[in-house]
Amino acid sequence: MEDKNIDKGCCCHPSKHRSEKEYKDLMNRLSRIEGQVRGIKGMLEKDAYCPEILVQVSAVNAALNSFNKVLLANHIRTCVAEDIREGKDETIEELVKVLQKLMR
Repeated sequence: MEDKNIDKGCCCHPSKHRSEKEYKDLMNRLSRIEGQVRGIKGMLEKDAYCPEILVQVSAVNAALNSFNKVLLANHIRTCVAEDIREGKDETIEELVKVLQKLMR
């Protein structure tokens, strides 16, 4: 795997280079969520009782929210902090817009 620490400035770029640890953590979280969604599909195929499916859907929603929190915290600590240090105030407006979308 290539070194993902090459470029930390990301907010004006369409991509972000992540550390290997961050990348693995995020991918592991998504893999678990993917497994949970497949489990819900299996429950539906086996005619599981609605409340049991709803509880599992709630767990997936919580896992996705947790994923968002980790990703957002990493973004603020890296991209946003670096851009602010470099005087790129437009990053603050970008962050505000993202937070507004997340809070819908």
